[in-house]
Amino acid sequence: MTLLYKQATLEDINILTETRIEVLRAANQLSDAVDMSEVERESYNYYRKALCDGSHIAYLVFDGKRFVGAGGVSFFQVMPTYHNPSGNKAYIMNMYTDPAYRRMGIAAKTLDMLVHAAKNKGIIVISLEATDMGRPLYEKYGFIKMNHEMELPG
Repeated sequence: MTLLYKQATLEDINILTETRIEVLRAANQLSDAVDMSEVERESYNYYRKALCDGSHIAYLVFDGKRFVGAGGVSFFQVMPTYHNPSGNKAYIMNMYTDPAYRRMGIAAKTLDMLVHAAKNKGIIVISLEATDMGRPLYEKYGFIKMNHEMELPG
């Protein structure tokens, strides 16, 4: 099997948006009955802007013409800190592998490409949220659980 790993462009916006909704449904255990039209519209708008201004990079994986995987990384800046003087950060998201293609190293290779994309921008702080399924991959790669992060629920 020869897989093609390709950096997404605006031409791929529909597949990126569809995959985003599929990932969110799975991660949040949402049925197909849950209305995701607003999230879908906003995701499309996000990709349209972020792929053009460089604040997001996504990779798509194909087996021939069949889409089998994806992953993305968003870049943003916060105030500089002692441990991160530039304030630049990367957030990996939207990791997906077609169920028929899991356990073949696709997510690991995609993750590696995303981490390298961030490091090539000089970014040293890279984070992500892990599902139970993804956690072993991220831990094997070297990601560690954060104990000091907090979030105010909406």
